[in-house]
Amino acid sequence: MNGKTILVIDDDTAVRNTVRTILERAGYSVREADDGEQGVKLYRDTRSDLVITDLFMPQQDGIETIQQLRAEFPDARILAVSGGASLGAEGPLIDARMLGADETLAKPFSKDALLQRVRGLIDSG
Repeated sequence: MNGKTILVIDDDTAVRNTVRTILERAGYSVREADDGEQGVKLYRDTRSDLVITDLFMPQQDGIETIQQLRAEFPDARILAVSGGASLGAEGPLIDARMLGADETLAKPFSKDALLQRVRGLIDSG
């Protein structure tokens, strides 16, 4: 273990499980939330070295989550992920970047692409 903790916020259980498995095999500790509201509460309770949030979720979406985290915790490191770009719509990821995400990643993504973004964000933080 490398001692780094990552909070994964995604309403899709399969995506969360896949991301958790990739990150744990790379030595990270992972906490999970299935929507932005729960994710922000978890982050308030115990800070993580990185937050990975999906953009499209019920309850509280990723854009709201990014804005809330950025307002309360300006130093939070945030990676926004979205499947919207696979439809040729980069808009949501561009919005996420403009509204506070440090980095973005389009779904579906490879294990290597995920780990590259994660390492870049954690090492630069």
